[in-house]
Amino acid sequence: MFKKVTAFLIIAALVVAGGFYAFKSLLPPPKKEAQGPVYSTAKVIRGDISVGVETSGPLYPNSSGGIMVPYNPESQGMLSYIIDEVLVKAGDTVQAGQVLVRLRAPNIQTELENLQKQLETAKKALADKLGTTPDKLYEVDPSKGITLTAPIDGRVFGFSAKEGNEIKEGEIVAKIVNDSKFKLLAKLYPGEFAVAKDYKKAFLRFNVYEGVLEGEVVDVNDEPVTEAAGGTDYTGEKMYQYVYYMTIEGKNPGLIQPELTAYVGLAKEGVKNPESPDVLWLKYPSKVEGFAEEESVFSTVTARVTKVFVKERSKVKKGDPLIQLAGSDVRDYILEEMKKISELESKMYKLQNQLSMLEIRAPVSGVVADFNATVGKTVNMGEWLGNIFNPDDMTMWCQVDDIDILLVKQGSPVKVTLDALPGKTLEGSVVFISPMGKDQSGISRFEVNIKVKGTPELKPGMQAKAYIEAGSAKNVLLVPVEAVFEEDGQPKVEVLNPDGTTKVVNVELGLMNDRYAEIKSGLNEGDEVVTGSSFDVLPSQHIKTDRLLPGQNGNQGSGTGNQNSGGK
Repeated sequence: MFKKVTAFLIIAALVVAGGFYAFKSLLPPPKKEAQGPVYSTAKVIRGDISVGVETSGPLYPNSSGGIMVPYNPESQGMLSYIIDEVLVKAGDTVQAGQVLVRLRAPNIQTELENLQKQLETAKKALADKLGTTPDKLYEVDPSKGITLTAPIDGRVFGFSAKEGNEIKEGEIVAKIVNDSKFKLLAKLYPGEFAVAKDYKKAFLRFNVYEGVLEGEVVDVNDEPVTEAAGGTDYTGEKMYQYVYYMTIEGKNPGLIQPELTAYVGLAKEGVKNPESPDVLWLKYPSKVEGFAEEESVFSTVTARVTKVFVKERSKVKKGDPLIQLAGSDVRDYILEEMKKISELESKMYKLQNQLSMLEIRAPVSGVVADFNATVGKTVNMGEWLGNIFNPDDMTMWCQVDDIDILLVKQGSPVKVTLDALPGKTLEGSVVFISPMGKDQSGISRFEVNIKVKGTPELKPGMQAKAYIEAGSAKNVLLVPVEAVFEEDGQPKVEVLNPDGTTKVVNVELGLMNDRYAEIKSGLNEGDEVVTGSSFDVLPSQHIKTDRLLPGQNGNQGSGTGNQNSGGK
């Protein structure tokens, strides 16, 4: 019995001892009472730093041009055109000035032709009155009135104008006669006509001129004319007969004048002797009707003669002045006619401009977008047909919050990327910063426009990301931003001394991003700054470091820096 009790006690003792050992092994070791804080540190390093602002937004063309039906503000009424030919489509790349669409304007051409005829008639009428040519109308001085000129070379006949005399419109001022050739009307009886109707040569005998002059048949009237025969029949009635007429011209030796009579001989070409039996001498003589070339000069207005340039029988050349007509009425008349001509020319100019606008050209180089043009469609002046944008010159619209907006400056360089173009970075610059922000969900945001040097792949509306560079510095002293704090407006850092003690140092800051701050003064390269300590840790947290209490040896903490600090 005793052995059983003893065994049981031994077993119970072992169980209690084992449980107590297990319980002790599960408890954490007792904490050592700390003699000071544990620090997390970093060394002051030398490196590069850049500061910037990240944002995003859509891309829009910075330069574009509308494709429009040409518009002439001087045209009267709204003209319509018909699209005759479409040469491009949406998405095509075009150059400035390239023809995109050709139009038709059926009514313009007809109206232009009518105006052209009216203008030519008006110019010729005024030029004739002024004694000039249509192309010299604008050289005329209205104050000098109208100068009547010789229409042909010749001599002046029937001229009686004197200075101060009034001449009525339509009155004959003179006749200009070219007396180097005379004109004679020969009368042939039916029998003579039957023989000589095809003869072209004529021989003429004048009483005032010795010998025979040669002439040329220039016109033959094939239709007979009835005339009195010079007698009566047995009943006492006048007798009539048929006759034919030929017009003959000859060179005037100087003595031939109108009303002179001549006997006419007709012959074939090649007959040189007037006495030849091949010459048919007509029965009756013929009269000189006048000269081959003569023109009357009429007054084109009612006015007074202010100057006389010729006399009766003066020899003149075509265009030589005969008389000058002047006065306020004449001046007003010339001005009024010139005004009418100017109005016609103005209408023609406008129509010609409209006719020249039958081609729609690209206003700028770029890519065709939103193009709405089909053959046969009727369009009006100024109608919008599409748009051309330049993908090489784009604008990015974005917003920046009130914290970062002070970092954004006019002209700041920008790096632009797009998810649609992986691996490609575009250059840009800030061209506009809104002076006033807009509240969005309690955050003030400022509009920023960025000019982007694009590529042909870009399209309006694409989303892009931008990194706006706010500054950079190379080979400067850097500390983690966690090491910097501020007291009374002065930036400071805490430096860990070699003996484990710390001191607070005032510093001058330069650039700062979300990782590092530039130190312009107050620290040296290699100084060890405090980025955190056990004082900053909650009671339930522990600093995982081998750093010992002040005065003990060990690692310097987790303060190693990046030799090349980047921005956001």
